[in-house]
Amino acid sequence: MDKCDIKTLFKPNSIAIIGASEKPGKIGYSIVDNIVSGGYKGKIYPVNPKGGSVLGCKIYKNIAEIPDNEIDIVCISIPASAVYDCVKECSVKKVKFLVIITSGFSEIGNTEEEKRILDLARSYNMRILGPNMFGIYTKAVSLNATFGPKNIKPGHVAILTQSGALGIGMIGKTAAMGLGLSTIVSMGNKVDIDETDLLDYLADDDDTKVIIMYMEGVKNGSKLIKVLKRVTKRKSVIAIKSGRSSRGAIATASHTGSLAGEDNIFDAVMKQCGVIRCETIKEALEWGLWSQFLLDIPLPQGENSIIITNGGGLGVLATDACEKYNINLYDNQKKMAEIFQGAVSSFGSTKNPIDLTGQASAEDYRKCLDVAIKDPEIHAIVALYCETAVFDQEALVEVIEEKFKDAQAHNKPLVFSLFGGTKLEEIITNLTSKGIPVFGDVYDAIYGLSALYNLEHNILKDIEKIVPIPMDFAAINTIIENARKQDRYFLLADEAQEVLKIAGIPIPASEIAATREQATELANKIGFPLVMKIVSKDIIHKSEAGGVKVNLQTVEQVTKAFDDIIASCKKYDHKAEITGIEVTKMADPGLQVIIGAKKDASFESVIMFGLGGIFVEVFKDVVFKALPISKNEANQMLMSIKANAILKGVRGEKHKDTDVIAEIILKVGELLTKCNHISDIEINPLFVYEKGKGATAVHIRILLEK
Repeated sequence: MDKCDIKTLFKPNSIAIIGASEKPGKIGYSIVDNIVSGGYKGKIYPVNPKGGSVLGCKIYKNIAEIPDNEIDIVCISIPASAVYDCVKECSVKKVKFLVIITSGFSEIGNTEEEKRILDLARSYNMRILGPNMFGIYTKAVSLNATFGPKNIKPGHVAILTQSGALGIGMIGKTAAMGLGLSTIVSMGNKVDIDETDLLDYLADDDDTKVIIMYMEGVKNGSKLIKVLKRVTKRKSVIAIKSGRSSRGAIATASHTGSLAGEDNIFDAVMKQCGVIRCETIKEALEWGLWSQFLLDIPLPQGENSIIITNGGGLGVLATDACEKYNINLYDNQKKMAEIFQGAVSSFGSTKNPIDLTGQASAEDYRKCLDVAIKDPEIHAIVALYCETAVFDQEALVEVIEEKFKDAQAHNKPLVFSLFGGTKLEEIITNLTSKGIPVFGDVYDAIYGLSALYNLEHNILKDIEKIVPIPMDFAAINTIIENARKQDRYFLLADEAQEVLKIAGIPIPASEIAATREQATELANKIGFPLVMKIVSKDIIHKSEAGGVKVNLQTVEQVTKAFDDIIASCKKYDHKAEITGIEVTKMADPGLQVIIGAKKDASFESVIMFGLGGIFVEVFKDVVFKALPISKNEANQMLMSIKANAILKGVRGEKHKDTDVIAEIILKVGELLTKCNHISDIEINPLFVYEKGKGATAVHIRILLEK
C-alpha cells in the first residue's frame, strides 16, 4: 500500500462498528464508548441487527442502512464464523480498512478461514488490520477505536504491538509514566497490514518522534529491513521481540500462528538497521520516555564524551555504563589536564571522569562545565552530583539551568544525574518539567545519552551502494540442476568446489580418484601433503564414517588410505553409492574462520562470519547480517566479532588478509541470493593468511532447497 492510502487508517473521516452493543461491559459497547468519549469528530456508525442506540448514536441494523456510500474504517467485533459474510457486506460501502478485532483464526490454527477472508477483502481493494487484536488509537483525529482504557495521553510515541493484551497493558503503563502517544496499533495476526506498512507511514508522520514495536514474528523481512533503515535515519525505533528461548519460540507460534525465527539473526538484523533491541517492556518504555524527553537536545557531533562528578564512585558507575552502552570516553589526558587546570582544584583529577571531589562547590561545576561546553574536541557531557553536607543545592540548580542553555547554544548534548535525598528528588522533578534532562540514576543518564548517539549514528550512516559481483551463474545453475535431477539436495565435494572456482573463491588443488591407481597418480600430480575424503551422495558426515584421512606424506600412505576409507565407509553403510575419493592438496595452516549463508524464514537471506573450525562450536563467536550487504558492511562483520583483535594481529602475529575475507563474504552472499535453489552455504574452515597472502577454503558444504 502506498503512503497516501494508509493515511486514511490514521486520519479517517468515518468509522463503523459492526458488533456494537448497548450493554456496558461488552466489547462492542467499549469500542463505541472510547470513540465517543475520546473526542473523535468524524462520523460514527454503530451496527447491530437488533438496532437501537448507544451513547447518543443510532445503531444501524446492517451496514447497507448507513447513509454514506463510502466508509473509511469498519471495526468488526462479531463471532469468527460470521466475519466472512460481514466482509462481503462491507464491499457495498467501498470500505477502505477492516479492523478485525475478532479472534479465532490462525492463532488457533484456523488459517484457511483467515486466508479466505483476506482473498475476499483484496478482491474489493480493502485492507485488513488484524484479526485477533484490540483496535487502533490515533492522536491525529482523537480516535480511540479500541476496547482498552479510555484516557490515552496524547504525545509523540507510536506503539505497534502484535499482542493485544500487552498492548492494552502498555496503554495503562504509558499513562502512568506520563508517556504520550501519537498512535497505538494492534496488529494481531498480521494477515495483511504489518509493521512495514505502518512504519512506512510513521516515517513521515511529524507527530511521531519515537516508535516502539512488540513483535512475535517477522513475515516480510526484506521489506521490513528497507523501511527500518529509512525510519531510523529520522527517529528512534525500539523493538521488543519474544521467543528468545526455545520454549518461548514454541509459545509464540501457538499464540499468533507466526514463527519466532532464530533470535540471534533477529538481533543482528535489528542492529544492522539501527533499531534499539530491548529485552523487556519496561526497558522499551523507558527508552521511549527518554527518547521523547531528549527530542529537543542537540545530537552529539562527535564521539568524545566526558563525565564530571563530585563522587569517585558515581564516576566509576558512569564509566561502566558508558562501556555497556558503547559511549566513547574522551581519553586525551594531556589535553584535559591543560584545559581543566584552572577549573579543577589541585586535589581533584582532570582524568576522565573529571573528579571535583566531595568538597566541590556549584562554582566549581560552573567553571568545569563552561570549559567542556566551549571545547570543540568534547562532543557530549555527563554531569553527576552526589549529595554532600557542605553543598549549596539551590546554587547547583542555577548552574544546571544556565549551563544547559549554554550547551544548547553550542549544539552540544549535556545530561545530568543527581543522587541524594528528598530535596534532590524535588529538584529533579522541577528541572525535568522545564525540559532539562536530569536523572535520578547514573545509568539512566548514560542510557539517555546513548539514545542520542544511536540516532546520530543512524543519521550519519551512509547507505552504501551494493555492487553486483559478476559470476557465470548459468554454469553454477547447471551443476545445481544436475544434482536435483538425481534427487539430491546437496552438492558433492567436487561439485561444491567447482562452484567456488566459478565464484573465484580460492580452494586447494583437488581431483577425484575412482581407483587406487588413480589416487596414486593424482598424489604425484598434486603433491604432498594430502587429504583424502570419501565422495558419496549417501554419506554426509564423512569423518563419522571414517571417510577422511589427513596429512598423507607418501604414495604408500595414499594407497593404504584409499583402501581404509573404502572399507570403513562400506562398513558404515554397505548400500552407500561411492563415486570415488577426493584427493586434495593439504592447505597450509592459517587462522580458521567460518563464512556461512542461509535462507531464513523471516529475513529471506542472511550471512554469517566468525571464528571457524572447532572454535565455532566452542565460542560461538559469530555475527549475522541480512543480505544483500555492501563492502563496508562486510568489513563491519569482521570487526564485530569478539575476537576481532586476532584479525589485526596480536602477540607477534601479523595482520590477517581481511580484504580477502570481506571479498569472500560478498561472493558467498552473491551465490546465495542469485542462485535460487541454494538454501545453505558453509565454508568451514577458511584458512586465512597474513595480509597480502590471501585465504583458502578448506571445506565447503552447499545444500539445496527441497
